[in-house]
Amino acid sequence: MGPRFCIARSCARRATLAASLAAAAIPAVIPAAWAQPSDFRFANPARFMAQTGAALYADICQGCHMPEGNGAVGAGAYPALARNPRLASAGYPLLLVINGRNAMPPFGDLLTDEQVAAVVNYVRSHFGNAFADEATAADAKAARP
Repeated sequence: MGPRFCIARSCARRATLAASLAAAAIPAVIPAAWAQPSDFRFANPARFMAQTGAALYADICQGCHMPEGNGAVGAGAYPALARNPRLASAGYPLLLVINGRNAMPPFGDLLTDEQVAAVVNYVRSHFGNAFADEATAADAKAARP
């Protein structure tokens, strides 16, 4: 065995040791990162954490319906929520948010009754909509299957 073999063998041992130490440290680092998410609104992967209608709209709806509620056409057709007479009855958007329809996925399992009512009330009172009656958590609960 020449000197080159010993140097290579020593480097291989160091690399193996470094990899072992790094692998041992990973479990200690990952749970800490999970325990302190940078954006608390997505802390629970099974539910949205935002509570206000504006925050829920920003997190869930505006990706398809656009920030100003104008809707969009592209990979799918997303109706405008702005100045939409179909929102006159709170029951209609409650059912849509909970059960989904066409390209819109159901959010009933991801939102509490309070959150459903909050986002429905936000949409019905913004974007040129001025429907005065409000949906309640009890209305959302009644709209669930």
